[in-house]
Amino acid sequence: SEFPPHGHKNNNNNRSFFAEKKMSEQKPVSSLRRWGPAMVALAGVLALNASLLGPTGAKIPALTEAQLHKRALAEQRTNEILAMSPSADDASLRHGFGDRNLSEEEGGVLEYTRRRHRYLGEYVHEDVSGEFSPFGKWSVSIIYFAYWFFLMFPNWFLPIGRPGIALGGGLTMVTWRYLLLKTGNGPFFDAERVIIMEPLFLLFGLMLTTIYLEKMERGGLFDKLRDSLDDPVNWKRTAKIMILSTIGSAAVMNDSVVLIFSGVVVDLCVRHKVANSLPYLLALATTANIGSALTMTGNPQNILIVSLAYDDIGWMEFAKNMFLPVTAATIINFFMMFAYYGAELFPGSGGFVENVGIMFLGNRTPEMLAQEHAYYARQAAANEGKDAEAETSSWTIWSKLQIVIVIAFLCCFAGGLDVCVVSICAGAILMVMASYKRQHYDPRPDNTQYDAEGNPLPAKKTYDMDGNEIEPEEEELVTESETTLTEVDYGLLMLFIGQFLLIGSFDDTGVPQAFFKVTMGQCAEKMTSGWCVYWFVFIITILSNIASNVPVCQMLAATFPYASPYDWLQVSFSATIAGNLTMLGSAANMIVAFQAAKVGDRTFTSERHLPFGIPSTFACLYAGTALLATFHFSPECSVKLGECDEQDAAN
Repeated sequence: SEFPPHGHKNNNNNRSFFAEKKMSEQKPVSSLRRWGPAMVALAGVLALNASLLGPTGAKIPALTEAQLHKRALAEQRTNEILAMSPSADDASLRHGFGDRNLSEEEGGVLEYTRRRHRYLGEYVHEDVSGEFSPFGKWSVSIIYFAYWFFLMFPNWFLPIGRPGIALGGGLTMVTWRYLLLKTGNGPFFDAERVIIMEPLFLLFGLMLTTIYLEKMERGGLFDKLRDSLDDPVNWKRTAKIMILSTIGSAAVMNDSVVLIFSGVVVDLCVRHKVANSLPYLLALATTANIGSALTMTGNPQNILIVSLAYDDIGWMEFAKNMFLPVTAATIINFFMMFAYYGAELFPGSGGFVENVGIMFLGNRTPEMLAQEHAYYARQAAANEGKDAEAETSSWTIWSKLQIVIVIAFLCCFAGGLDVCVVSICAGAILMVMASYKRQHYDPRPDNTQYDAEGNPLPAKKTYDMDGNEIEPEEEELVTESETTLTEVDYGLLMLFIGQFLLIGSFDDTGVPQAFFKVTMGQCAEKMTSGWCVYWFVFIITILSNIASNVPVCQMLAATFPYASPYDWLQVSFSATIAGNLTMLGSAANMIVAFQAAKVGDRTFTSERHLPFGIPSTFACLYAGTALLATFHFSPECSVKLGECDEQDAAN
């Protein structure tokens, strides 16, 4: 038998020893335990759809009279706008189709529909799939899926990293498309069009803002934010991360939340010497994706959906419809996280039942008590000798200015101003403020050199090109370009540029559209009607992880131009929750992995993400879809198409 080392008479030390011993003796997780829930979830989804629609789709009902009437209205509206003559203002359609509610003098609904139809067909989703030869389609698809696999599992191959893989894939695709064009096997590839600049501008601005919030001063806003998430108990710390991530993503945007808090979460794991940081990083990424589904400004695909939808969808209308599905998904993800990673979050617990007692009844295991005592002991040692008055007045003028800038940033964001401009402006203001603070308030760095005996050496003299001595006060100051700006993750921007090129070329082939039509079958025209909604959201989830959610939403806007607001809400929820299925399903996942790897934490990988991502995604997806299908406030018909008026008259 083993006993505590000699001299460990204190109970706290004994608890800590036994806790560490028990954690070191934990057996590795078996493949069945790891992948079993994922396989059960996938089989359950397929079995559910087979029981509702039939294994071959035999149970899918025929189109109803209302659906046939909508098809006729859509064809009539399309024929009307195709017969209209072009306008002199069509040159500006590249930047959007303008106002939805045009006056009668401006052309009314028909003119709005004509502009939107041309914008969708020529700028949003231009169909060039017919210009590919079979060889061209197959070769582009093979290149895409090869690099998709490399991006999913970058550690299985050469140690290039995701940014290098994505950029190499993008350049490979551009080169191959040029060869296809010259050999007559494919159309011209407009690489500039498929690189969406807005996410790149937004990421740059957010990284700039985050770096200056973190680096401006020790003990500032960033450190206080980190301390607010800290807790000696693992599950409580995780719960705080999940709550803040959910609320923050709904209020701002999921990409910005994970960009800010990824470093905070890793710092907390280092502070508590956590052996496995994966549950904490997963908690941040998954809840950021779920929370972003609540509002129309929560993620890029929601913003795109609201801008491309045929009918108006207001901010409050969107949030009211999404409240129940997002709440249910949050609760499900919360409990699945605690069940799947119970050993890490509830050390010493005997299982899920005991974990529930710990959460709701305040129970503690000896290992958890040891963690709490060690945490408070470290705090007491760190605070020993500190001035109490200094502690209470720790909000410096710079911290207060940071708060003002952050509040102004959030207000501008909520007010509907361009998020790219707002984020870059916030970063630029913080950069100027930090530069002024370093030049006029921070102590000068001591560059004095000493000899072996500790005596200061005379300063080295420097001379200009003419041999004149340069006085020390005339030396060039250290600039932001040499310090903080070098910490911007330009590799992350390269990652997204490469992915845009890969995805844009793959979408040109028409393979995603063909996959959608083939797999949807007779449910294609029904979309979200009846039981077809459950198969529809499943296909959207798969497509969002293969071809990315933003291009999928663009494809659906062009394929179903008169979809109802309720249809778009289901698309929005499924495309957003789909981000939790795989590492490549959401930009937020990639940002968390990249930010964590930047500080040396490489636990957040695709092969570790999948076993939890699959069951959590499908459980949240189907629970939320059922609630949204049952309780929604948006119409299931298109007002601007006149479909709702006909239904009201019939009723």
